[in-house]
Amino acid sequence: MRKWKRVDTAEGPRFRSELESHEAALLHNMIDSVLEMLDGRQAQSPADELEAITGIRTGPSAPPADDTLARLLPDFYRADATGATEMPDGIGPADFNGALRSVHEPAIIDAKREAATRMRDTCPRDGGRLELTEADAQAWIAAVNDIRLALGTILGVGAGGPDLLPVDHPLAGHLDVYHWLTALQEYLVLGLMGKRA
Repeated sequence: MRKWKRVDTAEGPRFRSELESHEAALLHNMIDSVLEMLDGRQAQSPADELEAITGIRTGPSAPPADDTLARLLPDFYRADATGATEMPDGIGPADFNGALRSVHEPAIIDAKREAATRMRDTCPRDGGRLELTEADAQAWIAAVNDIRLALGTILGVGAGGPDLLPVDHPLAGHLDVYHWLTALQEYLVLGLMGKRA
């Protein structure tokens, strides 16, 4: 992939780049995997008879069992470094997280699905030139971030960044993809900020 080029037009900024066919296929594959995970999680939402009346959807109250999905949909509240919690009497962190999750997770999944779908729709399936609007670019940044989070979980990427892997390691190619996604996202962010990469 080439670096992003920002072009200011009368309709607003446009962000142009070009993808090789294998890069486009890889992006589509990863987007579809993230969408599949989110769809599976959404299918676990409890049936709510009041949804038709109130318009309020509820999601599962328990966190995802899958580590990758749990990274995409983390808990809302965590204890501080000492393990101390400041919760109302009788309410523990799990109860608090469960209540927040059941109320907010459906909207979070919707936003992630919308970004991923918009990225998939604006990414040429066979590669080639692409031009994004500012809204498209924002969706790409969000969707690439989710792809990186999912891939980073599989690779065991910590807060300090990804570890180096030996060339013959079975996940070495995945780490290369992680680095490529990081560069793709960084250059697009810089383009949105109007800075040169």
